[in-house]
Amino acid sequence: MADRADLRARAFDAFRAGVAAADPASAVARGLSAHPLPDTRGRRYIVAVGKAARAMAQAALDAIGPVDACIVVTNYENAAPLDGAEVMAAGHPVPDESGLAAGQAVLRLLDRADADDLVVALVSGGASALLPAPAPGLTLADKAAVNSALLASGLDITDMNLVRQNLSELKGGGFLRHAAPARVASYILSDVLGDDLRVIGSGPTVGPIGPPAAARALLEAKGLWAGLSPQVQAVLGREAPPAPPEAEAWLVGSNGQSLAAMAGAVGADISDGDLVGDVQAAAERIVAEARDLAPGSALAFGGETTVRLTGTGRGGRNQELALRVARSARTAGLAGPWVFLSGGTDGRDGPTDAAGGIVDDGTLDRIAAAGLDLEAILADNDAYRALEASGDLLMTGPTGTNVADLQIFLRGDG
Repeated sequence: MADRADLRARAFDAFRAGVAAADPASAVARGLSAHPLPDTRGRRYIVAVGKAARAMAQAALDAIGPVDACIVVTNYENAAPLDGAEVMAAGHPVPDESGLAAGQAVLRLLDRADADDLVVALVSGGASALLPAPAPGLTLADKAAVNSALLASGLDITDMNLVRQNLSELKGGGFLRHAAPARVASYILSDVLGDDLRVIGSGPTVGPIGPPAAARALLEAKGLWAGLSPQVQAVLGREAPPAPPEAEAWLVGSNGQSLAAMAGAVGADISDGDLVGDVQAAAERIVAEARDLAPGSALAFGGETTVRLTGTGRGGRNQELALRVARSARTAGLAGPWVFLSGGTDGRDGPTDAAGGIVDDGTLDRIAAAGLDLEAILADNDAYRALEASGDLLMTGPTGTNVADLQIFLRGDG
């Protein structure tokens, strides 16, 4: 009979299998094999941006050899020296001065490219925050304030990146405008459900989700417009820029591929439909589907929920989802043993050192034994504190990749 310890080990192993399937080096190697780089008479540049940027750049350099310049922009946790490249670390999820310097370095590289040159772009999740290049009239502080407001709003990634694109020189095809007339070939690792290339990293080498007017309409509808600075409002009141030049862009990895690998590792079924939307609604869906699971079986999910911040505690969407699943399971009378894991494939959930949470039918008892009030914890968005007390934080360290979140629910056979 599988006990909690066995179920927790199986859940963790399944999550690791999902992360391994998103290995960025393998993804780039596959992409270059399927879509070889075009010949060029001029210089060759590499620009790699995102949480998986360093590994993607190394794979590209291994495959194509030395280039005239290679800039890698990634988060602090994943930054490390790389022969043949300039590695620049930057802030995530809120842009910082190091990211601003990286954005300026990328703009300088792109602006010197000419018609005979080739720019290889390697884009992965996190690129939006890691490479700020404020539109004329904006400062980094303006961008950071907007980003913080978006992160606290509960908007999904498509809506957030619609706004971010229209405040940037590089996003929404801006990369292509600055690289023109050079040829650009992009290899993209998706952290976005549905794999819309315009959304991943805010579409620097693809194009915009929508014009400034669409971003303004969204912000007005969500009650966020009045809180923006006059400078930001002015930029979003401008006419849409010209369409970016056409370029080649290929998807080389995604959440769906990792979800299949995770499910395969433990023989789990895959739930129909992405796990998106409000974190409480997602928790209720998970428990409702888990009630129909046969003993000894498992169900896998892939997605990215949203949390509307009401408190000042520490946590992230995966930690809060795990905690809410534990509460919903108790409310629904779901018998144990069972285990549920929710984790970010990048190894980091929100502004914490945890990847997410791994809870079971004893989690709420352990939280209560620690003297914590669950409802107060949830109201303060303080899931990290509760899961730390119960021993249920999912700790992986930085993984070097990012394909959104993975979740798995396992029921014991007892």
